[in-house]
Amino acid sequence: MSEIIISKRKEKCENCTKQCNKKQSDDGANLLQDRGDGNGQLHEGSQLQLSACLSCDGCLSEEETRKISQQNLEAVQRVLLLNKKCDVSKHKVLVASICPQSLPFFAVKFGLDVTEAAHKLCGFLKSLGVQYVFDTTLAAGFSILESQKEFIQRYRRKHHDSHALPMFTSSCPGWIRYSERVLGSLVTPHICTARSPQQIMGCLVKDYFSKQQKLSPEKVYHVLVAPCFDKKLEAVREEFYNSLLETRDVDCVLTSGEIFYLIEQKKVSVEELDSVTLDQVLGEPGDMTLVRHEGRGSEGFLEHIFKHAAKELFGLDVHEITYKNLRNRDFQEVTLERDGETLLQFAAVYGFRNIQTLVHRMRKGRVPYQLVEVLSCTGGCLSGRGQTGSEAGARVDKALIQQMEEAYSSLPVHLPEVNPIIHTLYQDWLQGQDSLQASTLLHTQYRNQTLSHTQPPHMQW
Repeated sequence: MSEIIISKRKEKCENCTKQCNKKQSDDGANLLQDRGDGNGQLHEGSQLQLSACLSCDGCLSEEETRKISQQNLEAVQRVLLLNKKCDVSKHKVLVASICPQSLPFFAVKFGLDVTEAAHKLCGFLKSLGVQYVFDTTLAAGFSILESQKEFIQRYRRKHHDSHALPMFTSSCPGWIRYSERVLGSLVTPHICTARSPQQIMGCLVKDYFSKQQKLSPEKVYHVLVAPCFDKKLEAVREEFYNSLLETRDVDCVLTSGEIFYLIEQKKVSVEELDSVTLDQVLGEPGDMTLVRHEGRGSEGFLEHIFKHAAKELFGLDVHEITYKNLRNRDFQEVTLERDGETLLQFAAVYGFRNIQTLVHRMRKGRVPYQLVEVLSCTGGCLSGRGQTGSEAGARVDKALIQQMEEAYSSLPVHLPEVNPIIHTLYQDWLQGQDSLQASTLLHTQYRNQTLSHTQPPHMQW
């Protein structure tokens, strides 16, 4: 898949019809011709929208642009080719981690259930020369548990810490990017510090797994398959790079669409692909059944934290969560009440238009929520533009999204609290849940990176 096609799809990730200093257009015309009047100036009266801002690369430095451009199929193929040509001592062990939201895409494309599709995908990746293939649900479990713990801590200090609440989830790199570069101190102190599932998986592979295999981290080349282009940007963040060993926790992010494109290029049919079970981080076969977390198509941070907080803070067991649509299906509210008193009020806010509403309310001090699950893609992670964009790149495939939602919901729900592998890793890898090691490897910090040109005076809220 060419870089031009990828850029076009990213450019149109929110079907943006608004204007920014690099003007968007509806017709999917040439990318360079879409961007304004040629001198980078806004037309009088135009207003910069959030969706326009995030789909524009104006805030990327040259170094970031260079790093992101290296996140492609060619980079992975170069490593595979070098493994065939160079001395064995210089080989890299290729590890692929697959996001659970990518698997329904392959299930629909292959015409199989999610588990069967995962086995076919694993077989394809191993036929290329990938040695290990993991599912990132385990890493998501760590992220959920750490987010739950942090929410309880923030709630208990809310009366003497103005930045404690609301807490915003931190798994969406598009939202994080926008918060750091545009919103700054209004939002960044409120972002949960738990690392995203992607980056916890990076630590698992480069720290724990590499040690188990008696390999130095730079000898492992870690590829992550994700539904979203923005995950490429997350992978090249400075804090996820080991300058001493010159290696990243995640070396390369490929979207589901890029992997499927490669399968098509290889002209291999689903029937020809071997079915191979996914590997386990602990190296033991165990239960090969794929599972999911609660939630309608993402990792279910809101539902997990809501139920945990209800029990931990108020002694209430919540079995079913009822969502109340506010503006639309992508702006929903969940409330915990007792004897007419509202104890907890959470919200799920998906898509940039709804994020605009959230930020507008926050600027006015009118956010009643203790926690907000924020995702930049309408519909959540299953709708990531790395797997739902049409060939023209201007519209998402709604039929595909519906099929993926059905496939994803067919997976059994498994709570991270009762996952024995997570408990084992907390002890064997992290030296306990409250250890310095756990804090260092499972958390990060988000900082104000606002630049004068990223928040012009005519920004509309």
